[in-house]
Amino acid sequence: MADEEKTEGGEEGAPADGAEPKKKLLSGKMLIIIGAAVVLLLGGGAGAYFFLFSSKKPAEEAHAEGEHPVEPEQPAGPQKIAYYNMPDLLVNLNAGAGRRTSFLKLTLSVELKSVDDAGVFEANLPRIVDNFQIYLRELRPEDLRGSSGFLKLREELLTRVQLAAAPARVNDLLFKEMLVQ
Repeated sequence: MADEEKTEGGEEGAPADGAEPKKKLLSGKMLIIIGAAVVLLLGGGAGAYFFLFSSKKPAEEAHAEGEHPVEPEQPAGPQKIAYYNMPDLLVNLNAGAGRRTSFLKLTLSVELKSVDDAGVFEANLPRIVDNFQIYLRELRPEDLRGSSGFLKLREELLTRVQLAAAPARVNDLLFKEMLVQ
């Protein structure tokens, strides 16, 4: 029987099912996996280094070397937006014949692109309020129901304020209060 183990397993004392060759195979696979992991880590580290620590040439150096640097669209310093609180608007809505009169009270804030636009906006405030009043008086209470009515109102008022406030640049119109009674 010892002769049978010798012929099947290859060596004396080696199991007949060939466990030792699997052990060598696993250690070979482990070496490949470890090698691949090391290569990935080194490649990822090199990529991160070049991405994080590579610097672009300053504009002065690029200009001196004959390259044409791309000019930024905005000034280097961050521009500060400004908020302008509009006076409260109270208008009667178009109720139609035979209906009870309804009122709309709006408190709005306007987001201006820069602080410099506040003076121009304030100078145009009578025109802006007039445009709002004319539009709001034609609305019916049904026009203001639901989120779609609210969004339509925002779009219409934003369009009107942007046109009336020009050359001041208006980014957004913010509702502080909206009451329909």
